[in-house]
Amino acid sequence: MEQFDFDAKRQALLAAGVRMMDPSAVYVEDTVEVGTGTLLLPGTILRGSTVIGSDCEIGPNTMLVNCAVGDGSTVNSSQCQDSRIGARCEIGPFAHLRPHSVVEDGSKIGAFVQLKNCNLGQGTKMAHLTYVGDSDVGPGCNFGCGSVTCNYDGRAKARTTIGANVFIGCHTRFIPPVSVGDGAYIAAGTTITEDVPDHSFVIGRSRQIVKRDWKDKRD
Repeated sequence: MEQFDFDAKRQALLAAGVRMMDPSAVYVEDTVEVGTGTLLLPGTILRGSTVIGSDCEIGPNTMLVNCAVGDGSTVNSSQCQDSRIGARCEIGPFAHLRPHSVVEDGSKIGAFVQLKNCNLGQGTKMAHLTYVGDSDVGPGCNFGCGSVTCNYDGRAKARTTIGANVFIGCHTRFIPPVSVGDGAYIAAGTTITEDVPDHSFVIGRSRQIVKRDWKDKRD
């Protein structure tokens, strides 16, 4: 990291109405902009062309590099690079936004979620344990835990397209290129290999088989 006068930047931000719980534990490069009323918690590192809106909460233990964050958003214990976060979003804890990710207003990206080169519509939620890469996702979608876009086949990347208000059950896998229509429901444990029409319910998993008293016979 280049040598900056972090103390001078801290004082300038405080004078402009930015709040800090412990200024000595906040590191902001001179090129960064932070809006009035935003709280920077200990362990916050803001770098490059990052622009933070007003009344946000950033940290603890968060690094943003060349990112834009809209008014009223929180980014908790997460790392984001070259991405844009809308207003009133909740990011983290332990989220990772890789380059070229766009999260629109009112969305929630929770614990152990990774995004890469994707666009998420307003109000879309991924509470935990999800990977979405090379994808376009509409507004109002809900991702269950363990959902994955399988965007790399070993040679090339392919995109997944998901419409508006789609419910995605836990442990859903998308094998792109594939599209899911508006209002679709995907059952938990499904692997999506073909396009899904609007307002459909799709189940793509093996049927459960129960062998009664199997253990007793085995023993």
